[in-house]
Amino acid sequence: MTKITESARGEECQFRIPGVCNRNPETTVFCHDSGAGFGIKWADTEGGYGCSACHDLIDGRSKYKHNGHLVYTPDDIELMFYQGCRRTRQILIKKGLIKLS
Repeated sequence: MTKITESARGEECQFRIPGVCNRNPETTVFCHDSGAGFGIKWADTEGGYGCSACHDLIDGRSKYKHNGHLVYTPDDIELMFYQGCRRTRQILIKKGLIKLS
């Protein structure tokens, strides 16, 4: 684990996916972009703090349905992922784990 991935412990979920997020900081981990189709795991600067429920949706392990219909498209999920990454980067900068030059 890196200092950045370890920093997720106890933090609030930054993805906050409506109807999915469990808002439980005890389940927060550092979620990376899956790199699906590229065979790589992205750098820690391409990830964010996510609760277990948001992480499962982002990684495709779960689908959020309402009345039998998918609520979020892959594009919706990607947008919420990158918004959460942006919020996480601001936290990492404040913690001194990412330095701007």
